[in-house]
Amino acid sequence: MIRRNHAISLLQATQESETLSRLCDLAEESAQRLKSIEPLLPGPLRACVRPGPIDGSVWCLLLDNNAVAAKVKQLLPALQAHLRTKGWEVSAIRLKVQTSATPR
Repeated sequence: MIRRNHAISLLQATQESETLSRLCDLAEESAQRLKSIEPLLPGPLRACVRPGPIDGSVWCLLLDNNAVAAKVKQLLPALQAHLRTKGWEVSAIRLKVQTSATPR
């Protein structure tokens, strides 16, 4: 690891680090996948679905609540088929409900 006495930009740091560069590429690919399937999602649900991590051929979608998860679960076969037609090798889509961490 190279020690520096001056600040560098986030862009420069990601370009210089193979690991960070790969993470940025995966985040961008995940966002592109979500953009690809958005037309297949019902309008009101689109704002409740966010791109998640990619782990090999498994992609994760982050959802706002269990009701959204139930509806998206019904759409999974169509979403996977659509992604495959676009050239992405997706063997499974995981759904993860993310609850907000608001203090009570």
